[in-house]
Amino acid sequence: MDDSHGLAVAARGLGLKGPRGWAFRGVDVEAEPGSLIAVTGPSGSGRTCLLLALTGRMRPTEGTATVGGRRLPRQMGALRRVAALAHVPGVTDLDPALTVGEHLRERALLQRRFGDGLRALLRPRGERAATAARRVDAALAAAGLDLEALPKGPRTAVRDLERLEALRLEIALALIGRPALLGVDDADLKLPDAERAEMWALLRSLTEAGTTVVAVCSEAPEGAVTVTTGAHDPEPRDDDEKQAHDDDKEAAVDALAETGRS
Repeated sequence: MDDSHGLAVAARGLGLKGPRGWAFRGVDVEAEPGSLIAVTGPSGSGRTCLLLALTGRMRPTEGTATVGGRRLPRQMGALRRVAALAHVPGVTDLDPALTVGEHLRERALLQRRFGDGLRALLRPRGERAATAARRVDAALAAAGLDLEALPKGPRTAVRDLERLEALRLEIALALIGRPALLGVDDADLKLPDAERAEMWALLRSLTEAGTTVVAVCSEAPEGAVTVTTGAHDPEPRDDDEKQAHDDDKEAAVDALAETGRS
């Protein structure tokens, strides 16, 4: 990535309308580089869509937004090059049949081929492999995932990971590209209190290292820049929380198809 530090995020009156109506509307954000931005709100209120909009994956319909000096929606492509996603259903899903090591090797290969530019491809194969190995090790360390502590080490299948381990793996995969902005969906979903605290400690450690983090969550941690969706949404919401949560994910997928994604 070309940004050595996190990205500032600023938005005024941001809204996104998809095939099912307004995913979110009237969102204001103001965050310095290296901030932890917590996106809260009722399930089904467009939290995932906002996450995708702020990382350049979905095109806002109204309002203004600037992320790291890149204006949305005009510079969505430039933003995608310095932003990464983790734990977004339908977008970054892990393959349960693959092992942890296979996921890491695949992501490192994709980064070498498509993320590092032509100059990197012209380097000797051994040098490229060594660079990729260092990146994977650094990403694992930053995500707090110890391969040797897994049941079968790097040969552990994704289906055998605990929930927090899987989240750490998804974050490590995203960090291989050294993003300046990281978006994490459902960061605290179904985590017990102790693991939730570990997850927030992990995301804070990333911000302390300079990465701006945008995390969708049920409850914002103390000190985070909090953004709430749903306050300007005139549509009634389903009383069933799981159904509303599922509707939000489906709306995000529909809106991605409508507005375009990388």
